[in-house]
Amino acid sequence: MGHDDFATEPVRGLPERPPLGEELLWQGRPDALALARDAFKVTWVAGYFVVLAIWRASAVSDGSPASVIAVMLPYLVIGLVACGILYLMAWVQARATVYTITTARVALRIGAALTVTLNVPFKQVGAATLATKRNGTGSIALETLGATRISYLVCWPHVRPWRFAKTQPTLRCIPDAARVAKVLADAAETRISEPTVARVMPAMAMAAE
Repeated sequence: MGHDDFATEPVRGLPERPPLGEELLWQGRPDALALARDAFKVTWVAGYFVVLAIWRASAVSDGSPASVIAVMLPYLVIGLVACGILYLMAWVQARATVYTITTARVALRIGAALTVTLNVPFKQVGAATLATKRNGTGSIALETLGATRISYLVCWPHVRPWRFAKTQPTLRCIPDAARVAKVLADAAETRISEPTVARVMPAMAMAAE
């Protein structure tokens, strides 16, 4: 029988039920092909093996079609296998990931082998950066406030690339990223602008003399 590792989640993508008054606004995950290209650099790997195969064919073959194919084929097969492995890794990462936006926070359930859930309240977000591709997929990076340290290695690839000193959790390679960014911006603005009401305990009546 199959076993769902996340069957115990009270709410998909969250370790516990949201507090009273907190509502889910959006949930999603990375697009596997976009993640393979952006994080695992599968396009660069494919290009490398194509260039390597052409270079070896020009240096070793005698120029005949049969000789060119014989020289190039092993490199192209190795490149295809490497790209297939990278895409499989990206697919597994995407399947294990759930990004959540609520009225109070952003939550990232990430990790294929070691699963962690990262909660980022809106009041700890200093800025959010949107980067989109032509097909509409994109990434939303969150710049957090305070001295809290987030491990780059533990969160990769769900981080903004090359920001090691101050890791930025990122909703990476999500479809329709511009719409999701608007949901995030509207929710954060609403949350941050809510007035804080201090709860004052009633004073005890003094006994009459």
